[in-house]
Amino acid sequence: MFGIYLKRELSRRKKAALVIALGLALGIALVITVNSVSAGMTQAQDKVLQSLYGLGTDMTVTKARTAPTSGSSGRPNFQFDAKSEDDDSTQSSDRVMTQGGQALASSLVAKVAAQQGVSSAVGALSLNVTKVDGSFTQGKAKSSTSGQSNQGGPGGSSGGSMPQVQGGGASFDVNSYSVGGVDVTDQDLGPLSTSKITSGRTFTAAETNAKLAVVGKSYAKENKYKVGSTFKISGTKYTVIGIATPDSSDSTTDVYLPLKQAQTLGDAKNKVTTIYVKATDSKQIDTVKATIQKNISGTTVTTSADLAETVSGSLSTASDLATSVGKWLSIAVLAAAFLVAALLTSSAVSRRVREFGTLKALGWPSRRVTRQVVGESMVNGLLGGALGIGLGLAAAYTVTAISPKLTAQLGSTGGGMGGGPGGGPGQQSAQNTMEIALSAPVSATTIALAVGLAVAGGLIAGAMGGWRASRMRPADALRSVS
Repeated sequence: MFGIYLKRELSRRKKAALVIALGLALGIALVITVNSVSAGMTQAQDKVLQSLYGLGTDMTVTKARTAPTSGSSGRPNFQFDAKSEDDDSTQSSDRVMTQGGQALASSLVAKVAAQQGVSSAVGALSLNVTKVDGSFTQGKAKSSTSGQSNQGGPGGSSGGSMPQVQGGGASFDVNSYSVGGVDVTDQDLGPLSTSKITSGRTFTAAETNAKLAVVGKSYAKENKYKVGSTFKISGTKYTVIGIATPDSSDSTTDVYLPLKQAQTLGDAKNKVTTIYVKATDSKQIDTVKATIQKNISGTTVTTSADLAETVSGSLSTASDLATSVGKWLSIAVLAAAFLVAALLTSSAVSRRVREFGTLKALGWPSRRVTRQVVGESMVNGLLGGALGIGLGLAAAYTVTAISPKLTAQLGSTGGGMGGGPGGGPGQQSAQNTMEIALSAPVSATTIALAVGLAVAGGLIAGAMGGWRASRMRPADALRSVS
């Protein structure tokens, strides 16, 4: 009886049912769209952090650089030998300095790895190499003869000469690039983990102190390096064994060396500037961060959430809209949809006075009338939910198909690996910018939320309409007869 009556009443009031369902559908579709775009923003932000900072992990441990001591500016200086040759003299000098933060003892890597909640930890050393090369040109001394006599003095002569230096000078070129020391025994974690070897190979676990190098794609193109090419840093020759291409954008690290070689170049034996940490549970990152900071004093632990706060540009603006304005807008529209559905259901009940009064006169109790109204509203709600899911999926698919480009900028950061979590005072300033294609993935959780909202909308509308219907008396039906 319930199903037959329900089907007949919904068929008889198709327009009213459709209006209620569409109102709920619009609110639900907006919620799905906002949630999907917000999830896309999160994915885009993760790509920015991984590619620009080379994080590729859960957190990093660094130590802020201390201020230079008196008499030491911390700036690079170059010294060239004086030569007396008459011809041009070519000079070249490399200045290798650690960058990012203050150097940490390599023993801290094992200590960090032993902390509760840490799955693994590796150390890396970030260096900056400034190369100055060029030549001095020696000037030529020439004498000029004066036409005046020099009389009256002993040994006087009729003329004198004044020597003059002509020509000469110097021409030098300055080139700066970043070098990353990689723990070759665990390359799944650390600065090289966010790049793919597109030519040649990477280091083997046995090449802990080999004079080999992997160079970034952009740096290799700029210097015309390929697999098998050689170059020198501070007089040490390195052979290129691989070309690394970053996953999402150009990496700020130009050259990767085995960690021990980088430590030798930077005069930082048994030192690292960044410790990359992988947590056992991604949901416990904040707890692990607090544990490391508590047990290893003087260090700074940086997570992806910390770095996300530094992202600016259109990605940040869109993310704010999706998470704040979008959230409140969807709540407002959804509340309005629920209210409209409830009012329309209540109004429909008011127009059915004779019907419900007659049913009560025939013996229907109030709870049965209420159940009938709630059942009709639930069907309207589920219909609205189905339409809303369809509209929401269509909107999310449209966003993904269009893939609007968003710009992400991360303010002043150090070059190379130190530019990310390892950044600290005294590092070089660089502006990292990249473009991200926005997508709108729809998760099962979002669909479940939409179904829940549809049921809730139906219940709210049915509750108001059922309450109105339960208050009707058989006498109301008689009064409505014209």
